[in-house]
Amino acid sequence: MSTENYDPCYPDQPVVHRYLPVWAKLPAFAAKPAFVWADDGDTAMSYATLTYSQLDAAVERMSSGLLGALRRADTVLVLASPGLRLVKLLFACQRAGLTAVPIIPPDPSRPGAGGAAHSHLLRAVSQTRPRAAVADARYIDAIKKSNAVVDVAGEPDRLAAMLRSLRWLSVDELEQGGANGAAPVTPFVGGEPEDAYLIQYTSGATGAQKPVVITAGAAAHNARAARRAYELHPGSVVVSWLPQYHDCGLMFLLLTVVAGSTCVLASPDAFVRRPRLWLELVTEFRATCTPVPSFALPLVLRRGRSPDGRRRRPLELGSLENLILINEPIYKSCVDEFVAEFRGDGLLPASISPSYGLAENCTFVSTAWRSRRCVDLPSYKKLLPSARLSFHMADEEPEIEIIMVDEETGEPVEDGVEGEIWVSSPSNASGYLGHPSATREVFCATLPGKGSCYVRTGDRGVVVVRGAERYLYVVGRSADVLALDVDGGQRSVCAHYIETAAFGGAPDRLRGGCIAAFATSPVPSTSLVVVVAELLKGSGGGGGGDHKDICEGIKRAVWEEEGVRVGWIVLVDSGVVPKTTSGKLRRGAAREKLLAGKLPILLEARYDGDESSSSVPWDGGEEMEKCPGMDAAYGSASRRLRLQSFL
Repeated sequence: MSTENYDPCYPDQPVVHRYLPVWAKLPAFAAKPAFVWADDGDTAMSYATLTYSQLDAAVERMSSGLLGALRRADTVLVLASPGLRLVKLLFACQRAGLTAVPIIPPDPSRPGAGGAAHSHLLRAVSQTRPRAAVADARYIDAIKKSNAVVDVAGEPDRLAAMLRSLRWLSVDELEQGGANGAAPVTPFVGGEPEDAYLIQYTSGATGAQKPVVITAGAAAHNARAARRAYELHPGSVVVSWLPQYHDCGLMFLLLTVVAGSTCVLASPDAFVRRPRLWLELVTEFRATCTPVPSFALPLVLRRGRSPDGRRRRPLELGSLENLILINEPIYKSCVDEFVAEFRGDGLLPASISPSYGLAENCTFVSTAWRSRRCVDLPSYKKLLPSARLSFHMADEEPEIEIIMVDEETGEPVEDGVEGEIWVSSPSNASGYLGHPSATREVFCATLPGKGSCYVRTGDRGVVVVRGAERYLYVVGRSADVLALDVDGGQRSVCAHYIETAAFGGAPDRLRGGCIAAFATSPVPSTSLVVVVAELLKGSGGGGGGDHKDICEGIKRAVWEEEGVRVGWIVLVDSGVVPKTTSGKLRRGAAREKLLAGKLPILLEARYDGDESSSSVPWDGGEEMEKCPGMDAAYGSASRRLRLQSFL
């Protein structure tokens, strides 16, 4: 499949930073905005603009400054705040031939308050061994002044000591073309396709975050493939509030430059504070493309139209050609509800672009979108497809090959049979830094009779033929599949189906997207299905009877929707269920915390097959009315349920 640009006068480049001088030297592009930063103030929006000529000049100055302090192929920790400075810095690292490790900067003055963020920073410093760190001047001052003791994994002050030992480069000084007084050197021609350009971490949804090494050539190929799939061009306008440090948020910085487009950026915090901001930016800039995680849709439906004290502007969403949905699963009902809500504002159903990606393939893998021609994508088990695949693989070599493989035998499966998704393309990352065995297992999978290496994604999928199309459906993570013992037989259910049904049991009391389902044991005959659910703020003090109704609603809804018996329901406060920085549930971490007694519980209810109702002694000695169906913990009818409330 060809990846040539839309105009032969602008041929594709082997690495992304080389597109910048091409655009900067063209009169039609030099003054064109490449990136716009939107700052959502208390009363009004403000904008800062970076043109292609300004971006190219800034990248040249900053790369020269970086090479005044570092050498080609050095690893540099990028801790700059989100915004246009971070954009310039990321491209400057590539032009300087450095390996960038972008990390969301945790607050150095509050180590205890940001345990997960500090743990991740410690992991990144320990694993990547950077020669230097680049940050805003104020952040560097805070690091140097901080005497706080950081205790991560029982190692007091280790992170603080490691950060103080690094060479710190100020973004402010780099923008002036120097680094701590270092004299600029003769500009380096830039990174080559085979150079390690980026180390980005996996989400950590199903295990420890791993550092993925990506070459400049793989990143450029991935951006070109995405540009072609979404049909982006110099007239396209992108709106993105995704984190700029990894995955889709970072990829759309590269994709913007490859396509010669304009990208309007905002911070994730701004979206969370005011979800309507996203659609206002689409309206203001007549955006044609916007990538969002699938959980953004219900969040906007719940909070996007609530009053926030500022004058409302009417929305106009008819310019959108690609509303790109990432972070599977992508439920058809959720998308349909969103489209119905905003269709009156011009949103076209044909703009919906369910997509699939992962860090091990840079980011982008596929999309089911096709040129706004398909209005109604078919569903499979309530989900929308994330790709359209060719019928004749031998006749046409796709630039990103996707196959379904039996996880046990390693053989391809037929259409209609679920299997693990394997991906092969020039976008494949080089491996996990410092993890040779995991690299061999994940990045070096092979099929009999084929010489290609495939990436094992760990995702379950199925290819379904509907009419003249073959659709790929991403069903869920293999690690999140629950093996259940049902009526003497075994059945497998993806956790997200249980979570969705559980939310439907009390939608006005629970936080959507903040419910984790898992099994207590991998052995179906001895395992309980557990649901840990966050209560909406203001729902924590309703009393024991009120919360018993929530538990009963969850239990009943999961049984009616999925035919699964829940054995243990745990209600917790908002923000307790572990998540990744991109909003994915960390179900394994939730299970570990619960079983270790480290999950702060508001109320828990345990059930077995006995549906009788009676009064039982509570641990505190007082007698409580037992909920119908609540009985012995872990399925033992001789042990009475403990209904515990810590309100």
